[in-house]
Amino acid sequence: MLGFVNLFKAAGPSSAQAVARVRRIYATYTRDRKLAAGHLGTLDPQAAGVLPIAVGKATRLIPLLPDQRKAYACTMVLGRSTTTQDAHGETVERACVPADWPERLDAILHRFVGRIAQVRPMYSAAHYRGERLYKLAREGKSVERKPRSVTIYGLTLLGVERPATARLRIACSEGTYVRTLCHELGAAIGTPAHMGALVREASGPFVLYEARTLDEIAAAPEQALIAPEHIIPFPTIVLDLRACVDFRAGRVVPLPQGATGRHVFVRDSSRTLLGVGEALGALLAPRKVLV
Repeated sequence: MLGFVNLFKAAGPSSAQAVARVRRIYATYTRDRKLAAGHLGTLDPQAAGVLPIAVGKATRLIPLLPDQRKAYACTMVLGRSTTTQDAHGETVERACVPADWPERLDAILHRFVGRIAQVRPMYSAAHYRGERLYKLAREGKSVERKPRSVTIYGLTLLGVERPATARLRIACSEGTYVRTLCHELGAAIGTPAHMGALVREASGPFVLYEARTLDEIAAAPEQALIAPEHIIPFPTIVLDLRACVDFRAGRVVPLPQGATGRHVFVRDSSRTLLGVGEALGALLAPRKVLV
């Protein structure tokens, strides 16, 4: 069994805990205790929304996934900044919020659209010399983090809730920290701020309205599994028996006539997915052999 699952992760569990639950569901369903599973991008425990998960040997296809753009909806709370840049951290600063903050915020949003530099927060799952930053932060340590370039494709003010909450929608590149963006937006209008609630609405081709809860996945594991061809935009070719044997053994085979694209999914006559091949002129080289 291999494929992808579009999980709706509720607020509370970590991404690792959600993956472990999905892995147990499919391990029980297939009676394969060694079944692999892995997510396609961490979602903070307090956040909810889309968490794509690769199941089985689909984990080997993760590097082939196209650009994983993200979309989020969040609340931004002004007047208080925190150690974690979200509502769960300890207070760093409090300040009165200017009455005209909605106008100030709306006026500066365009400055954060495009390529911007972000410094990863200490309370994050990023690594520093083999240690998770959040572990160092819990020990009271702070280390230098180099700014990283991320892209904000869209930043929209959806509405305001008096006295000091804004609702935002963000479309961004992989690796963007929305809580850091909220913190920086507050600084830009002259007031401390942190991220309140966060919902991931999309991660690449995985969208919120198609996501399934853990209970829904457990009730129908086969139906929840998405074939790789629906996620990765490679064409599919079918090889004859002799070519299948060579492909599975890691040998180059003749490329069938009419095949298009540099990379292709390879299936046998029974439509079993054998792997991913790369076109090299008139030949097809195995790149990911799954069977």
